Amino acid sequence: MDVVDQFVSVACEPEWLPGLLAVLGEGSVSTAAGVRKEFGTDRWHASAMPDVVVQAGSRDDVVATLRYANENGIPVTTRGAGVGYVGGCVPVKGGILLSVMRMNRILEISPADGIAVVEPGVILNDLQEAVRELGWYYPPDPASLKECSVGGTIATNAGGPRCVKYGVTRHYILGLEVVLPDGQVLETGGRCHKNKTGLDLIGMFVGSEGLLGVVTKATLRLIPHPEARAMLTATFSDFETAAGAVQAILNQGWQPSGLEITDGFTLKAARDYLGPEMLPDGDAHLIVELDGRRDTILHDLSKLRELVDSLGALSVVEARDKAACEAIWQLRREFSYSLRATGLIKLNEDIVVPRSKLVELVRFARQLEKDTGIPVACFGHAGDGNIHTNLMVKDYETDPIAREKADAALDVLFTWIIANDGQITGEHGVGLAKKRWFKDAVGPVSAEVHRRLKSALDPNGILNPGKFIE
Repeated sequence: MDVVDQFVSVACEPEWLPGLLAVLGEGSVSTAAGVRKEFGTDRWHASAMPDVVVQAGSRDDVVATLRYANENGIPVTTRGAGVGYVGGCVPVKGGILLSVMRMNRILEISPADGIAVVEPGVILNDLQEAVRELGWYYPPDPASLKECSVGGTIATNAGGPRCVKYGVTRHYILGLEVVLPDGQVLETGGRCHKNKTGLDLIGMFVGSEGLLGVVTKATLRLIPHPEARAMLTATFSDFETAAGAVQAILNQGWQPSGLEITDGFTLKAARDYLGPEMLPDGDAHLIVELDGRRDTILHDLSKLRELVDSLGALSVVEARDKAACEAIWQLRREFSYSLRATGLIKLNEDIVVPRSKLVELVRFARQLEKDTGIPVACFGHAGDGNIHTNLMVKDYETDPIAREKADAALDVLFTWIIANDGQITGEHGVGLAKKRWFKDAVGPVSAEVHRRLKSALDPNGILNPGKFIE
């Protein structure tokens, strides 16, 4: 993990700055050190100073920026809300940091067509609340939904707890307006829910992490909002029993909208942080959410409880209304804060394994703890195998030896994941954090295809240089 720390002032303004100001005007461009520092980082342990920050207010600003940058060979790194965990928006080559957060309008919500049209700077939670008021639903729900931008979720193909039933961001993108590196505007897809006209260009841009173009408008698929939801939580004596319960729930025909699992280390941290009364005794924890019709949801919850009781649960708590459900999700969100409260640096790795290997993953994590002395906390989306595997490291940012040891442990982790049919990222992306494992994860032919696509669309290599496609 090559951590970048380039927060230094630029000695002089870049020679290309006057030309950029001529095409954009001074109101959109900043060279102030404080602004450049603010926009030069995300939530990963990496940072780099851009030469200038451009805060685009419109598609035309994006077009002008990219056209000028392409003509002059200037690196451009696009940034949304900056809440990613892999350094994807860190401008490691300097140049222009292009922020799209001023492009934050919900342009249209059409229940008749089942769509919303938005700019990339819209905060995800704002969109979800706006469509909910009309009885509609936009399901992607990463934990950062109150902070992250729609454009950022498109760039990373973000997911969240409800992916087990509803899928990830890609499943809800019907159309995109994308500014290509040379300033051309591509419109692909549209308002139709089915479309097999040409290649799937939408799929190429969703998850591309700012390497192929800049999204300036998205047409999103909406679905009717479920009438009601209900939940239960259950504690188990060990992770193996809880993982067995996950398989049993799915194998018996249940389709929960959320299915989360938590290991003993995380539970201990949560009890220390929140108080022991917040979580019953047990070394593993499940959260199961159902949604559907109001007249059947409580009956379904009762049947599900019967099943969970029969699977060895030590305790079961039901949530039968919106407030009680929100309290459970708030508890789940507190798990991450609980780990931070330990005083250790949390290296959050969003790895994915086949569901059948959940137990093997946690056993591997426990062995990694023994071998390295680094605690490993596992929790996350059991329904789709996306388990956040967190190395809890002391003095990671200040002690080179501790950092080297942690990076070596990460290498062991990702090597195991790749060898066991897993994936190195499920929703955060590759960025800088996982760059060194990218080729091993996808294989040489796939890596070369990625390179060819990048070269075809961005022959001058201006967009987000230094990341996983080079």
